[in-house]
Amino acid sequence: MPELIWDSKYDDADRKVAPPRIVLPFQSVETVNESAQERQRTLDFFASERPAEWRNRLIWGDKKYVLPSLLGEFAGEVDLIYIDPPFATGQDFSFPVQVEGMEFEKEPSMLEVKAYRDTWSSGLNSYLEWFYSMTIDLHQLLKPTGAIYVHLDQGVAHYIKLILDEVFGIAQFRNDITWKRKAGRGETNSAAIRFGVTADSILFYACTQATPFRRQYRPSNEAYIESKFTHVEADGRRYRLDNITSPSYRPNLVYEYKGYSPPAKGWAVSIERMKEMDAEGRLYFPANKSQRIQRKRYLDELEGETVDSLWDDIPPANSQAKERVGYPTQKPEALLRRIIETSTREGDLVLDCVCGSGTTAAVAEKLGRRWIASDFGRFAIHTTRKRLLAVEGVQPFVVQNLGKYERQVWQTAEFGESAAARTAKYRNFILDLYHAVPVAGYVWLHGLKQGRMVHVGTVDAPVTVGDIKQIVAEFRKAVGTGEEAPKEQSVDILGWDFAFELNEVARQDAERAGIKLRLVRIPREVLDKRAVEQGDVRFFELAALDVKVSQEGRTVKLAIEDFVIPLDDVPADIQKAVTHWSQWIDYWAVDWDNKDDTFHNEWQTYRTRESKDLALKAAHEYETSGDYRVVVKVIDILGNDTTKTLQVKAGK
Repeated sequence: MPELIWDSKYDDADRKVAPPRIVLPFQSVETVNESAQERQRTLDFFASERPAEWRNRLIWGDKKYVLPSLLGEFAGEVDLIYIDPPFATGQDFSFPVQVEGMEFEKEPSMLEVKAYRDTWSSGLNSYLEWFYSMTIDLHQLLKPTGAIYVHLDQGVAHYIKLILDEVFGIAQFRNDITWKRKAGRGETNSAAIRFGVTADSILFYACTQATPFRRQYRPSNEAYIESKFTHVEADGRRYRLDNITSPSYRPNLVYEYKGYSPPAKGWAVSIERMKEMDAEGRLYFPANKSQRIQRKRYLDELEGETVDSLWDDIPPANSQAKERVGYPTQKPEALLRRIIETSTREGDLVLDCVCGSGTTAAVAEKLGRRWIASDFGRFAIHTTRKRLLAVEGVQPFVVQNLGKYERQVWQTAEFGESAAARTAKYRNFILDLYHAVPVAGYVWLHGLKQGRMVHVGTVDAPVTVGDIKQIVAEFRKAVGTGEEAPKEQSVDILGWDFAFELNEVARQDAERAGIKLRLVRIPREVLDKRAVEQGDVRFFELAALDVKVSQEGRTVKLAIEDFVIPLDDVPADIQKAVTHWSQWIDYWAVDWDNKDDTFHNEWQTYRTRESKDLALKAAHEYETSGDYRVVVKVIDILGNDTTKTLQVKAGK
């Protein structure tokens, strides 16, 4: 069979190169919409080593790690895959942000830019290699009776079809579906050299001939009805006539009925069924008995027109659509509903590893299917989470990532196997990106920048309050002790993750010691060699969150009183339009009884297209008195999260 070849598909010995595959454990960072009873039941399952109940999954991470990591649990278990991979545009990770009626385009993070760069770094060649590696994993995740739909720009569809033919087999190709996504207006440019592009391709493949297919129907159009259903009963029911002739000769179907001679091969039904249809008024008897009896097909009993490979009846999710969530590549729910209903039953498992705005997960949820959705973009995960929360009766789901394990792989690959040397090289690497110089002779202080000391957190653990105490103690000893001593009473603490309570508690402890702390997140962009080489790595301080707590008996009330975010990514005119700090908040949620584990989203409020208002207060009544750990999570309009931990005592 013909094969598509690109650089690096084969090695020097002409052997096909297997895609790299690194398996990492998932970390659950949030459980959404799980009741206290369900939460306890899950803990009991783990304690007894019994399998926990199913939870749908929303995963933030790179496909090259996410898909191999899913294989251990889900190889051969997925019923349907729909993917809408990025096209050859730079807009795949940007998103519009609205503040007080104004809108600006949030540029993608450097890590998201890396995904685009890697996918298209060598043009079509690298895109094909990227897609081929992904398809190998997707094929192994599918059941033997599974199906995959790949949504593509028509500029690359013909290349991708050859890859799918190779992985799935030519015989498993079912359709090249054309989705007409907009009305044709032609190229308006006077120098146009082509016809206007109005459609996408959706390539549909099955794993075997046994893959189920449930025919879909759409309402008949008026022209079809007028041309076909030309007869009308006295009660107004429209119908058309259809022959009632057997396609093959059967002696028992050759009989005369009410003076009408049978066709040469006989009628299509038995004499008993013919009498039933007559009694039901479903037969048409011509006045001339030399003609045949015909069957009446009533319009109101038909499911509609059969859906074929041209889908011109589903409009895009335009800016005014109710389901629109402000994501640039959002697909309409009707499109995914048709795909999911065609190839799955209730309870089946659906996967989308480039979920974008979350259409696949939202439709799967509404149709009673299980789902796994993942994406590389932080904003995509936040958008999908909000969208799912708006689904009535949404089942509990978990938000996961690969966290420290992805960073550990990166650190070993970049800086070697030796633990001591690897740690030193890693710290110097981060300090250089932060424009700080290394200092020696300390345990907790690693660099100096413009008179401030700098601490670099490890890749595999969050910065904790205990770490801060050690840093502050060592800082006191460092003051005035040589050329590399700090010139300011200030420490910049760089970390990948920070313990929940750190932002407020650590600042307060340090302030009592007369030391100013700056808590700075190490961006994931440092994992991208190209971003590093081009100077695209930027560090940002954590947002500051102020929450007031009050209580009456067993009722605890929370009120957000202030929220300050770094404004580096926000245009000056947008900053001026913000008249109140709450306008920076897009969403916030509360875990009322956190047990120092996954954040359990037990209450939330968020802005929508229909309602820009946001509640700034929340209340909860505990069933029993006692001490509780409350965690508040805030997501700002740029998709970044900030958490704060509070200790409360619910009285009688």
